[in-house]
Amino acid sequence: MRVDAPRRWARAEWGALYLAARGPLVERRWRAVPMTVGAVCLTGLVQVVQHRSWGCQVVQNLGAVKAEDPLWQALLRTPLSLFVPALDLPVWGALAQILLVFGVAELCLGWWRTLLLAYVATLAGTLYARVGIALGPGHPIGLPASDAQVVDTGPSAAVVGLAVFLGWRYGAYVTAGAVIVAMVVEVVLEGNLAGKEHLAAIAAVLVLCAGTALCQWRSRARSTSGAPPIQS
Repeated sequence: MRVDAPRRWARAEWGALYLAARGPLVERRWRAVPMTVGAVCLTGLVQVVQHRSWGCQVVQNLGAVKAEDPLWQALLRTPLSLFVPALDLPVWGALAQILLVFGVAELCLGWWRTLLLAYVATLAGTLYARVGIALGPGHPIGLPASDAQVVDTGPSAAVVGLAVFLGWRYGAYVTAGAVIVAMVVEVVLEGNLAGKEHLAAIAAVLVLCAGTALCQWRSRARSTSGAPPIQS
């Protein structure tokens, strides 16, 4: 019984997510995740370009978002910023995260919902940086003025947000909680802008989860109240 416990726990934690992802993947294989394949290829291409002497500034001009930039400019750059990996981190980590998390999300939610959630999470981090700097370091969620010159997180905020949403939607609550705890630990240990933007992305996704749950509850309540009485 004890040997089987981890298997039963894994089935309870990831079973629904596995079943939701398995069907489309078995039926269509890589054709089931065209957006994810495109995102991985685009991220790899951006990585190659930004490490060329002529390409780094091009990528910064098109996809690097900083809080000191005008808001309209940051919003224009946000779509590409989703695929700009950090210069000081190994690109294989970003590619693996996108392939796994974007891929599972696309299989379960579809490409447009995945992309929408990814952009919501990324925008939450971007806008938080501006609000935090305006509040200043003396505020509990404030940021120092120097963070205005730090480039936003790239794909990682989207990855974190998608992971939490998938965990909530398919009952992998321990996994979603572990992601949240890991991000909190990152902020405690590092205290950097990226970690705080990750928490902002998680907060935005949790609001979406709460809103979705409320809509579902109201829909069920209307359905129940409108049901005809049972004849004896």
